[in-house]
Amino acid sequence: MLYDFDEILDRKGTDSVKEDGAKFLWHRDDLLPLWVADMDFRTASFIMDAIRSRCEHEVLGYSLHPEGWSDSVAAWLFRRHAWKVDSSWVGFVPGVVLGMAMGLRCFTSPGDKVMVQSPVYPPFFDLVKQSGRELVVNPLVLNNGLFNMDFDALRRDLKGCKVLMLCNPQNPGGRIWSREELRQLSDICEEYGVLVFSDEIHADMFLPGFRHNVFATVSDYAASHTITFLSASKAFNMPGLGSAYFVASDEKLRTQFTAFIESLHLQYGNVFAFIALMAAYTDAGEDWLNQMLNYVQRNVDYLDNRIQKSMSAIKVMRPQSSFLVFLDCRELGLSQENLVKLFVDKAHLALNDGATFGPGGEGFMRMNVASPSCFMVEALDRLQEALK
Repeated sequence: MLYDFDEILDRKGTDSVKEDGAKFLWHRDDLLPLWVADMDFRTASFIMDAIRSRCEHEVLGYSLHPEGWSDSVAAWLFRRHAWKVDSSWVGFVPGVVLGMAMGLRCFTSPGDKVMVQSPVYPPFFDLVKQSGRELVVNPLVLNNGLFNMDFDALRRDLKGCKVLMLCNPQNPGGRIWSREELRQLSDICEEYGVLVFSDEIHADMFLPGFRHNVFATVSDYAASHTITFLSASKAFNMPGLGSAYFVASDEKLRTQFTAFIESLHLQYGNVFAFIALMAAYTDAGEDWLNQMLNYVQRNVDYLDNRIQKSMSAIKVMRPQSSFLVFLDCRELGLSQENLVKLFVDKAHLALNDGATFGPGGEGFMRMNVASPSCFMVEALDRLQEALK
């Protein structure tokens, strides 16, 4: 089946964070919203059909996890990532961020040190600070348009930490960490006995020519000292369902975390959470996903080619995974405040301020390119005019 990603859907008035939330955040309604990490594509028909079918039984009562849900997860992880997972290793969480928040409270105590690698998805900082843990920021290094780990600094900074919160693939840079990099990271974690929470929510969205590397597969230590958090929400455009899961192969780790989740009564998903995932994790889902990623790749190519040709002071960090593009605007020579004003007040674009991703994000803006290609044309027309 061929899918139409050029279709324009009007999201205004649907309580969309991306569309309606932009007005509240920027106090104006003339911005093209390319910020929040969901897509402007229609959620796949086979997912919507599964939800509609469930709605035909007009009782939305308390629901169990459907038989076969964890088997669907295990089968998908093997097919998509060659990761052999026993279905008993899989547990439900209402979201990746919430899962990591619970992990911090389960496995650490107030005052414990927790490392994040910056720049990174902003909630990483909030989760550590708001839980009363001590935030340790390990800066990534930008080389040739890609973020890299500084392993000497990592070894220095990780000492004394209880947990490392890993973003894999890296957000906002879209970097897929190599197996060799992840093995080095695992060795350092083993040296200090550090537990790893690996946020792999963008794992399924590796772009053509790339493959994702699961951190928990790179060593025995990584396998036994990692809780991996994943979801179908990003890849299949259904984050509003509040559905994610964790994978933990170590029985002691898994038992402790499961008991903590159950103590909060957060092991129950909503009535649509499980059936939507099971509909997505099929051959039809993989076909839809690959077509979507090919479309996103064309948007990235257009963005990069046009900016190189007409707006060369901006550099595109080409993502290896996901539909998020970090734009390096440092050559414009603007303060961060004026950079944001350029995009908002001059170009009338709503993007993510790079500074919100922590140290290393200054001078950058993050753009979501999971939209019909005409949105990309309009966005770059606006930006080019603003730069004049």
